Amino acid sequence: MATKVIMPKLSPTMEEGQLSRWLKKEGDKVSMGEPLAEIDTDKATMEMQALGNGVLRKILIQEGESAPLGQLIAIIGEPDEDISSLMSEAATPQPAKTPAPAITESTEPEASPASVPEPDGKVDAKISGNGGGAPQPVEVSSTGRLIVSPLAARMAAEAGLDLRSVSGSGPGGRIIKRDVESLISEGKSAAAASPGSVPRLRAIDGGALQKLAASTYRDQPITEMRRTIAKRLVTSLGPIPHFFLTAEIEMDRVAEMRNAIKELEPDLKVSVNDIIIKVAAAALMQHPQVNASFQEKFLRYYDHADIGVAVAIEDGLITPIVRSADQKSLSEIAREVRDLAERARNRKLRPEEFMGATFSISNLGMFGIDEFTAVINPPEGAILAVGAMSPKPVVRNDEVVVRQIMRVTLSCDHRVIDGATGAKFLQTFKKILENPLFLVV
Repeated sequence: MATKVIMPKLSPTMEEGQLSRWLKKEGDKVSMGEPLAEIDTDKATMEMQALGNGVLRKILIQEGESAPLGQLIAIIGEPDEDISSLMSEAATPQPAKTPAPAITESTEPEASPASVPEPDGKVDAKISGNGGGAPQPVEVSSTGRLIVSPLAARMAAEAGLDLRSVSGSGPGGRIIKRDVESLISEGKSAAAASPGSVPRLRAIDGGALQKLAASTYRDQPITEMRRTIAKRLVTSLGPIPHFFLTAEIEMDRVAEMRNAIKELEPDLKVSVNDIIIKVAAAALMQHPQVNASFQEKFLRYYDHADIGVAVAIEDGLITPIVRSADQKSLSEIAREVRDLAERARNRKLRPEEFMGATFSISNLGMFGIDEFTAVINPPEGAILAVGAMSPKPVVRNDEVVVRQIMRVTLSCDHRVIDGATGAKFLQTFKKILENPLFLVV
């Protein structure tokens, strides 16, 4: 019996997955538990395993396309098995919206302005094909919107193509990669046939043309990671009552300690950020009210400091977690942070490695940022924003001297942390960082 391959839930926050790479092609033998494809979730790229034995009979979602959880994306079956019913299920089209009168392309302005897409993106017209033949109806969903895969949309935008004349060959009339490739190929053939020709413009009214002439633009589909970041921000800065506390810290002794470690153990490669993580963990153990989260009907206080470290990656931000940083040595933290950061950039983290921190640190000092405020990652109660360490003149014992100064800002959830509580945490953090020998006493 044929096995349905559906888009799996590979992380707790995943709502949709993007097919990064098929590890098998149609006709290949497949065994249960064998890696079948790589899926881009909201935070990582993860392997999807086959849940049946047989042959990969049909791939329904191409590489670069997205699908919601539970959608049929492939079929596994025996080589001679009838899978027509499953294919019909996957190809059931969405009802198309009745098109309005056609728009034709022209090199000269027409007496009456042509229709343009409404502000909400709905398409109410049909347009003639590139070859200048009879107008073809636009494949639209029941909401009146074009059904286009993210990869196809990106390719079309880069090539400057209008997809409203394209009949998609994907499930439900969806416009997919091969449809755009075919359209691009047709355009190249037409250009080769008449090299002196130039692209023709749709006729639009003068006011719309004036607006469009202000600047060209490119629309890029939102990745799963960026979509999740957007949702998380909406649940953070709005609902969570933030307040911010900033402190200046002398970092000369930290710099001296780091240099001493480097001389003793050149291969260890302890960074300033590693020391900040260790100091933050020590301060959290002295101020458990900051190592806490709001849980609607109660406050949750954590026994250990699981510190999320913000890492910038190609299409967003992820916070791999140093678990129980309060119980780990500086060398253990340094090695773990390097490993987590490398795998984060390669999108190879497991969900438990980036979900469930009790406190977070975001360091933009390496980008030359002196001071900033960070948005709390719910349900955590606080996040520490770390700026650049730079030489500045300060007054000590009635004399002006130069010190390495770093500014940090603590963002606090006021439902969990009071002003005085946050201030006391920063006092302890500052005391230990300015005198790192406190870490060994």
